[in-house]
Amino acid sequence: MSLARPLVVTAGEPAGVGPELCNALLDSPYADDLIVIGDRRQLDGRLRIVDTPFPVDVAPGKPDPANAETLLSGLRAAAKGCLAGDYAGMVTAPLAKHVIADSGVAFTGHTEFLAEVTGAPHPVMLLVAGDLRVALASTHLPLRDVPDYLTPAIIERVLRILDQDLREKFGISQPEIIVCGLNPHAGEGGHLGSEENDVIAPTLEALRAEGLKLRGPMPADTAFTPAAGNKDAVLAMYHDQGLPVLKYAGFGHAVNVTLGLPIIRTSVDHGTAFDIAGTGTADPGSLLAAVELAASMAQN
Repeated sequence: MSLARPLVVTAGEPAGVGPELCNALLDSPYADDLIVIGDRRQLDGRLRIVDTPFPVDVAPGKPDPANAETLLSGLRAAAKGCLAGDYAGMVTAPLAKHVIADSGVAFTGHTEFLAEVTGAPHPVMLLVAGDLRVALASTHLPLRDVPDYLTPAIIERVLRILDQDLREKFGISQPEIIVCGLNPHAGEGGHLGSEENDVIAPTLEALRAEGLKLRGPMPADTAFTPAAGNKDAVLAMYHDQGLPVLKYAGFGHAVNVTLGLPIIRTSVDHGTAFDIAGTGTADPGSLLAAVELAASMAQN
């Protein structure tokens, strides 16, 4: 298989499983369309590599914050290369947020970092496992903060981005989106919470009037079942409302996609796995799936 432009893969935290997962990309049908940014000393020489040697020697399972700036420089180069049109999209192996934070850099994750580099005002997290796509209206917030965060403006913005990127990056001409309620039973008509009646439902009604195909607010324990009918994506109101279902359905081959960016970005659905780094036992399934999805999005 061949793309018009290559995908760029960042090898992630050098003391984690990222580099060995990247070496497994030689088994991908897109192997010839990939450029890997990482330390050549950790990567298979048959890969096309942009060498970013780390200043401190790497020991598997023992991350060193002194390597953080080199890691971030590779991420910046990948994102800017996508913006410049050098790459069709980027795929990221896992990194450890706390290691970068320990270096003195204010860092909350790939998503926020790439949004800043690309000038995107509101990135949206989407997880994909086969035909199941789950987006999040809120991401890494304490549960007690979620209701105050979910304003009509936030929900509207997320739904517009989700609808647009399903059209433009996934090639779905008329996306059907199920929107979860916040409370059990979607508020039970106001008896179990008012957010559905006061915030979510009016927002959906206004967007439906513009032509968006939205169903809900629907109880989350129904939204993922066959009884909910056909759907191109589900919008969950908070992290652990949507992701347990997605990861149960596709752990090991699920893909994290950042919507709302002017570039294509996919990633694995797991962390650095320091406990098995260097053992050669890491499962490359999620990274391979992330490459395949990025390639599909690029072709769209």
